[in-house]
Amino acid sequence: MAPADSGDRREPPAAAAVEPVGLARKIAFLRSPSTFPDRPAEVETVETHFAYVFMSQRLVYKLKKPHRFRQVDFTSVAARRANCELEAALNRRLAEPVYIGVVPLTFDGSELAIDGPGDAVDWLVHMHRLPQHRTLERLAAEGRVTDAELRSLIDKLNRFYRAAVLAPWGPEGYRRQVERRTRDTLRQLRSPELGLDASLLDAVDDAQMRFLDAGGALLEARARERRIVDAHGDLRPEHVFLDGEPQIIDCLEFSQELRWLDSAEEISFLALECERLAAPAVAQRLLDLYVDAAADPIAPGLLAFYRSARAAVRALLSAWHTVDGLPPAQAGHWIGRATWYLEQARSGLARAGAGPD
Repeated sequence: MAPADSGDRREPPAAAAVEPVGLARKIAFLRSPSTFPDRPAEVETVETHFAYVFMSQRLVYKLKKPHRFRQVDFTSVAARRANCELEAALNRRLAEPVYIGVVPLTFDGSELAIDGPGDAVDWLVHMHRLPQHRTLERLAAEGRVTDAELRSLIDKLNRFYRAAVLAPWGPEGYRRQVERRTRDTLRQLRSPELGLDASLLDAVDDAQMRFLDAGGALLEARARERRIVDAHGDLRPEHVFLDGEPQIIDCLEFSQELRWLDSAEEISFLALECERLAAPAVAQRLLDLYVDAAADPIAPGLLAFYRSARAAVRALLSAWHTVDGLPPAQAGHWIGRATWYLEQARSGLARAGAGPD
């Protein structure tokens, strides 16, 4: 396999209005079993917001959509290549054996190929496929995750956080960043097009603002303790594979700003998602193991605030689905999920008293 930066292929000019090969043709090519070197009987295809993922039994190719969405702009081949390379590099921090690299999708004027002759018309993240039945999502939901597996996961994450790049803010800068991020999320949740319950939003807003008014010193202390790092950014149970050495994939690669997180906030998010899977014991065990492994006696009120803040973000992401013209049943599903997250954002802080402890 030629290296992605070999320089022996020309990319279409970034300003070109029309790419030489359309998206539909690329998808059809990557869906074909004959495309994969392991010649599978079939290729499984999954569509995400930003990409198409094509999977055989052993291999995965991810193709970025040529779309622009908020701060993400993948409308040029060069931008998609840069994002693929960034995704592979960042994810090797927590899943080095999984990410094989980045390969060109080439076109010789008549045929597409993976890393073949011709010009690069797109770029693909190339991965080994992991066993889906070994995700934390599946294991937690089925009650099959062991304490040893959770301990191994937290140990790996703790080593990662200790070695991670520190955020660029001092204590006051971090506090202001959290305040800005919290207020921005609450403002967006109140968008009329989302149609979320105003009284529930008022309750979340009140609880989070009362904590910020009283708990600023706790936030500043976290920066002094060097707890704010370039983290994973999207630590959900479906991204965690517990099959031998834990492998954690699909970090939030497109925004370093959104990856600057307190390590305890990131673990609180993972615990929140386990609660959504009806696995509260797993959620609590993850928190307990983190506090012990990281020697981090975080104040319960701050941990409750972090959980509330992450729940509000997930409510916003869920509600955004409803503005895409979905059928009523699907839109109702996402409104229901957004409401669940908002209830968690409110109730957790209410139980903790919304104070700094």
